[in-house]
Amino acid sequence: MTAESPVTDEENPAQAVGDAGVKGALARFRVLAYIVGVGLLALCFAMVMNYVFDEPMYSAIVGPAHGFLYIVYLVTIVDLALKARWSLKGTVLVMLSGVVPIGSFFAERSVTRKVRRGEAI
Repeated sequence: MTAESPVTDEENPAQAVGDAGVKGALARFRVLAYIVGVGLLALCFAMVMNYVFDEPMYSAIVGPAHGFLYIVYLVTIVDLALKARWSLKGTVLVMLSGVVPIGSFFAERSVTRKVRRGEAI
């Protein structure tokens, strides 16, 4: 009788997708991606109100809130990147998706699909 040794995460990173840590990090990333995407759209609206209609109060409220949430978004990306073993290039590209209006929505779909399949980012 030969016993097969279990495959570790180091030998097969795709196996790590089943870990609760990766699932939790992915769930946090997905929530923050939508929040940051909506926040960036709200910030665009606030900037239009500020520069076109001379109403700075929207920017004063939405700007700092979006800035804080974007930092939290970056932290969740780093957390997921470390747990799912992303490349540095992939991590930076996902981070930059949060500065393009509606970019975080597309990044969320792509990242979710790839992480669930165990593909490299």
